[in-house]
Amino acid sequence: MPDSPPLSELTTLRLGGPARRMERAAGEQELLDAVREADGAGEPLLVLAGGSNVVVADDGFPGTVVRVATRGIERVQLRDGRVWLDVAAGEDWDALVAACVAGGLAGVEALSGIPGSVGATPIQNVGAYGQEVADVVVAVRALDRSSGEVHTLDPEACLFDYRSSVFKRDPGRWVVLRVSFALERSALSAPVRYAELARRLGIEPGTSAPLADVREAVLGLRRAKGMVLDPGDPDSVSAGSFFTNPVLRADAFAQLQRRAAERLGADVVPPAWPADGRSVKTSAAWLIERADFARGHGNPDGIAISSKHTLALCNRGNGTTVELVALAREIAGGVHDAFGVQLVPEPVFVGHQWEG
Repeated sequence: MPDSPPLSELTTLRLGGPARRMERAAGEQELLDAVREADGAGEPLLVLAGGSNVVVADDGFPGTVVRVATRGIERVQLRDGRVWLDVAAGEDWDALVAACVAGGLAGVEALSGIPGSVGATPIQNVGAYGQEVADVVVAVRALDRSSGEVHTLDPEACLFDYRSSVFKRDPGRWVVLRVSFALERSALSAPVRYAELARRLGIEPGTSAPLADVREAVLGLRRAKGMVLDPGDPDSVSAGSFFTNPVLRADAFAQLQRRAAERLGADVVPPAWPADGRSVKTSAAWLIERADFARGHGNPDGIAISSKHTLALCNRGNGTTVELVALAREIAGGVHDAFGVQLVPEPVFVGHQWEG
């Protein structure tokens, strides 16, 4: 592999070796041309923007990395009073949220402080503190690499689900080019549904608060968990939450309840939230902590669980991807042994696989 900048310089985990070749796409046509050229040559391709949700192998990536640096925001006033924002994939997500809050546009304020690009948000159906982008996405313009054609997908075609979408279910097929959002004109937030955020704001769940207050409250909560990128906070050198919260069928959750009672006592009940009418979502952090993985567990000079949040795995400066994956597998194996629940990683693995 040639001497090229390591991908660790482009990821929030600060992990990953070099790519065979790297290109920067500042415009949509440049992005389309770079992807189509790589596909036409039959070479491996990684499309990378903010680098906040990837775990790159220590050996790097044996193909072309296309860095998405597209910019541009178009604004249209809709007849129903909402504002339509059509945003290039390479725009910074938190900068967009900050601009929406400052401009009196409600619907994304609880998604403040999330690192990464706009184009990544529909892939993961990014969500936090009771909001998710599926609530406000109205269209996604994307290249279908299987056909070479560009399509505009409406929310139904995006197949949004908890931390998932059609783009994530078929990895590598789609390249997001632009995302369109419809936001309400309002000085107040959408109703705050998340209890922790409502407490921070001093309001009742289901009520609203000034947009700026919600943004500051969310940023405060995220900073306390090391979830806001900060050069002075080693806990922020992570990929955010490493595991998704498990969504279990009723019978699987009943089994979890039995095992939790056996392990922790009859009065201990795992957290539970309705998922889709048939399933129950529980807390990955709760499971990890009660499987005896404490904050700070790991190598204090390499890879360790965050000292602020059990769901984040941090690079303390001398870590490797091999070490990160080993710790993640140790945690997932411990949770499975203790409770019979399989944890699923949230980041995308590049140049290696989670299993096998």
